[in-house]
Amino acid sequence: MQYNLFSSDRFSFFSLSSGSCGNCYYLGNSHYGMLIDAGLGPRVIKKRLGEHGIDFSTIYALLITHDHYDHIKSAAYLAEKLNIPVYTTEKVHRGIRNCPLIKNTINGINKRIIEKGKSFQIEDFRITAFDVPHDSNDNAGYFFEFGNHKMMLATDIGITTDEISEYVKKANHIVIESNYDEQMLRNGRYPTHLKRRITNGTGHISNSQTARFLAENCSEKTKNIWLCHLSGDNNNPELAYQTVKNELINSGIEVNIDVFRRNVLSAKVEL
Repeated sequence: MQYNLFSSDRFSFFSLSSGSCGNCYYLGNSHYGMLIDAGLGPRVIKKRLGEHGIDFSTIYALLITHDHYDHIKSAAYLAEKLNIPVYTTEKVHRGIRNCPLIKNTINGINKRIIEKGKSFQIEDFRITAFDVPHDSNDNAGYFFEFGNHKMMLATDIGITTDEISEYVKKANHIVIESNYDEQMLRNGRYPTHLKRRITNGTGHISNSQTARFLAENCSEKTKNIWLCHLSGDNNNPELAYQTVKNELINSGIEVNIDVFRRNVLSAKVEL
């Protein structure tokens, strides 16, 4: 069903959980919405949606960024049991199918294959996937255009790229990884091979990398920044927030900044 939006209709966005404990975000309006990633159990997703007054029956789609378990835990269940279409690349669909922890399947009409750089439509949302470097089978960020809004979401970023930069520059609302503090990781308990995996260009980016990248690419169009996928061992929300805020202030940029906490339902933001 296609809805015609009126100026009084508001779009909303929030995080159900963010981090290696499980990732899941909601974007929608008063009629319907979509999830981005499903790294929580279905009961938890239902409960947290309900806390913001959203019923599962209004979820029209699930978009998956990549095939690591903290992003796909319930993806096949939502497709098979709740008939929710799952949108992602062919490589990510293959990764979900081959994951030994996934017991359900995504088949038929609920398997929606997308290509990076080719926009597609879900109701009033025009969506474009783009490449994000990470050590998964494939990894996509998403650029959403809806109403008067443009939103970019990129998580699990091994290294920032010119392509990610272009979407940041166009966005009013930015959701971006700020995974670790460099000193905490360097002095922390992780073994050397894991520290290298995080920092080698296909793992994650640090608070300072995120801060510099945003300072270089944000513009007067930018209204909101949400920092996501924080490490539970090598970061904390206050440190991520201050690192990014200070860099933006030093660059003369004033914008609303918030941090999505691990395994915590965020406030619902009316865009």
